Amino acid sequence: MKIAIIDYGMGNLRSVEKAFHHIGAPGAFVTSDPGAVLAADKAVLPGDGAFDATMDRLREAGIDDVVKKFAASGRPLLGICVGMQCLLTRSDEGRTGVIGLDLVPGEVKRFPGKNGIKVPQIGWNELAFPRESSLFAGLVRGQMVYFLHSFYCDVDDPAAVTATTNYGIEYCSGLQMDNIHATQFHPEKSGGVGLTILRNFSRL
Repeated sequence: MKIAIIDYGMGNLRSVEKAFHHIGAPGAFVTSDPGAVLAADKAVLPGDGAFDATMDRLREAGIDDVVKKFAASGRPLLGICVGMQCLLTRSDEGRTGVIGLDLVPGEVKRFPGKNGIKVPQIGWNELAFPRESSLFAGLVRGQMVYFLHSFYCDVDDPAAVTATTNYGIEYCSGLQMDNIHATQFHPEKSGGVGLTILRNFSRL
């Protein structure tokens, strides 16, 4: 089984690759080759940094169309952190008018930063699960994962929200729309809980 971790010049690539290898998925590999991505059984779109810069790099590398083609194939796709945000339609981050991959209708919004909440959110926080999903199988409410972000996903369809987290507001920290899965947090940095999530993805 091949899991393509998409390299577009940004993202926490090697940590994601090592985490997959740790759970017994040696077929996970980092690649910037569109053909290798499209030939894989599953794909991961990691990310860190700003939404507009990430979308610029995806388009410059021609990876935006590759991700769309992979998603359309019905094979499992996982977005992580900014990789999740780029799956949505648009973002408030960076310059205006930058459109995301628009695979999941919705907007990326900045945390309001009120009630003593510091932005960005850095560190560990709890998950809750409004509905069952294959990505979070075996997990229970209150388990902790690692976050590092200033913006959150506001997904149009509530049925797509598979995990939520409270950070001043209750927001979508995990989603699933058909074969598309995503986490706002970093599973590769989230200890045993994160490894369970990656193991679940590898078994889809």
